Amino acid sequence: MWNFVSPRVVFGEGALDVLDELQGKRALIVTDKTMLQIGLVDKVKGHFRKAGIEVHVFDEVEPDPSVQTAQRGAEVAREVKPDWIVGLGGGSPIDAAKAIWVLYERPDIEPAAIAPVEELGLRKKARLITIPTTSGTGAEVTWAIVLTDTEEKRKMGLGHPENIADIAIVDPEMAAGMPPRLTADTGLDALVHAVEGYTCSWHTDLTDGLCLHAARLVFKYLPRAVSDGQDMEARERMHNAATCAGLGFGNSMASMAHAKGHSLGGAFHVPHGRAVAIFLPYTIEFFAPQAPERFAELAAFVGFPNAGDEKAARAFAHQIRDLCRKVGNPTSVAETGIKRKAYESQLDKLVDDALNDTQMVTSVRTPSIEEMRQLFLYAYDGRSIDF
Repeated sequence: MWNFVSPRVVFGEGALDVLDELQGKRALIVTDKTMLQIGLVDKVKGHFRKAGIEVHVFDEVEPDPSVQTAQRGAEVAREVKPDWIVGLGGGSPIDAAKAIWVLYERPDIEPAAIAPVEELGLRKKARLITIPTTSGTGAEVTWAIVLTDTEEKRKMGLGHPENIADIAIVDPEMAAGMPPRLTADTGLDALVHAVEGYTCSWHTDLTDGLCLHAARLVFKYLPRAVSDGQDMEARERMHNAATCAGLGFGNSMASMAHAKGHSLGGAFHVPHGRAVAIFLPYTIEFFAPQAPERFAELAAFVGFPNAGDEKAARAFAHQIRDLCRKVGNPTSVAETGIKRKAYESQLDKLVDDALNDTQMVTSVRTPSIEEMRQLFLYAYDGRSIDF
């Protein structure tokens, strides 16, 4: 038996107007200082005022939010006593909002204990709204929470199906101000979600279509969105692609590119979308000898020639590298600026964290410790996988 978990999704131009209809007394917006500076917080506050709801703001979320940030936000929530908690921004503010909501509802548990093992009993105090301002993470429609353990320098995969948002508002106007680099990083994140959601061992009929269509949208519209941020057709289709991919992989899982991306991001603070996109082609090449069929099918659906199973899978890896280059993103770890000496000094930790990441559970080929070391080293140098 499988479950498909989704919030109510309100999407398209003007989707933010749904806030005008809400009932409640107080809302807490969880965001970062950039959202405040560029006026998106005020835009959201205006809609809450139309609904007669008092608004408070917690704007201390940093990239890769820490456990401590979630705990501080929960303290603010306990003071404010909101009916609605709103995650506004990219994946970091939305993940922080999910964690803050759980800790507000359940002050008796530690952040590390947010896991799908027993009922949390949420929605006794508040409900959750997610409003993405980037087109990539899909966090608006998933129940995953990624927090950073700053002491151990690792990312923790947390979450529970109960902490899915009540309403996800996918309004392309909220993403119109993204600069090209952020557009590329987050758009490639959506692609990795789509590819891994379709090819991981837990994919289902209900997730396959979402992932397939999301991948095709990214290949078609991401270059346009990067080259012209005011191309609103490209913005809207990328915003939709991110949500489709989020619903897809959020109800199947990701795979090894995510495990390695989490590991690299925890050690070197490489943006998440950039990190997972670097590792995706190497992951495909490693899987290709044993499980090429799904990658070949995906490549054909996106519109690339189907050269037959393993050859098609490897060709698809090259197409992903070409897309990365087209939007100005690195295709090797070395191209991120990380020095080899620093990288190799962290190699044991990178390998250990990746192998212990939850996303390895659905990998269609499990590497040994030595193979994982080689995967990291090949990805540093930009060498295609030949083992």
